[in-house]
Amino acid sequence: MTALPRNVPSSTDLHDLHHPRGLRWLRSSYSTGANNCVETARPASGPWAGLLAVRDSKDPSGPALLFSPESWSGFTAAFR
Repeated sequence: MTALPRNVPSSTDLHDLHHPRGLRWLRSSYSTGANNCVETARPASGPWAGLLAVRDSKDPSGPALLFSPESWSGFTAAFR
């Protein structure tokens, strides 16, 4: 990865990331349905536009990590 991910703590200042209509969160296709996976979203506007948000599906109101598309691709490629 060329850049470190940024942690986005859970707070009311981050309403856009956690508001139900703020983002469309997608669960991994490898999820077992037991909420033991990650969810991703792509903010289209605001300060996080163009980044990939990643959160724990067990804690949807908790913190999220933000990755550049290139960093996320490099991260996931390392596991293939």
